[in-house]
Amino acid sequence: MNKYKHILMNREDGARKLKDIIPMQKLKDESWKIIAVSKGGLSLSDFLRGNLKNDIDFLFSEAIMAPNNDECEVARVSETGEIVINENLVAGFEIKYDYIYGEAHRKHEEKILSSIYRYRKGRHFASMENEIVLLVDDGSETGTKFMVALKTILSQNPKAVYIAVPVLPRDVLELLEPFADDIFFLHDIDDYVHTSLYYEKLEEINDETIEKLLEEK
Repeated sequence: MNKYKHILMNREDGARKLKDIIPMQKLKDESWKIIAVSKGGLSLSDFLRGNLKNDIDFLFSEAIMAPNNDECEVARVSETGEIVINENLVAGFEIKYDYIYGEAHRKHEEKILSSIYRYRKGRHFASMENEIVLLVDDGSETGTKFMVALKTILSQNPKAVYIAVPVLPRDVLELLEPFADDIFFLHDIDDYVHTSLYYEKLEEINDETIEKLLEEK
């Protein structure tokens, strides 16, 4: 764990180093769509894009927690209604699927739609059909944000889907690899703890920043 502690200064540093392994000329020439899967990913996406004209957007999703453990994520729903379920946890906790789907509907109605209207002024997520997509986050504890984003994007028949993330667990990398055309990362970590551990500073992303970046789409 200590080997990787504060291995990155901040999101800007992570983006700068990712640019060395992402084919930035192709990203520009082929007009890749840059899709953040978290607030931190949105900030990193902005640093990654720099002066390029590529569109940036945010795919909203919400975690579904275990009924008796509000710290254990057992599933996740995206703004388009796609759901990814951790089958092992659901079976282990003997959670009924009616609960998962009920919570998915509730989270979509109460939280995701609110975010769409708040940050995108009601504009829904655009179709990625025939587009080349780069999914971005500043880290990934469980991979569920990427998995639900992959399920959402792949259902829209894109040309290709890539992932860019500075740090992630090795088992999450192995989980994502079959579904992405390529994954651009700096460090895959065996004993991954929490994304904030690997940055010297991770600034909070305020509402004004999110609105500004999405208005610039």
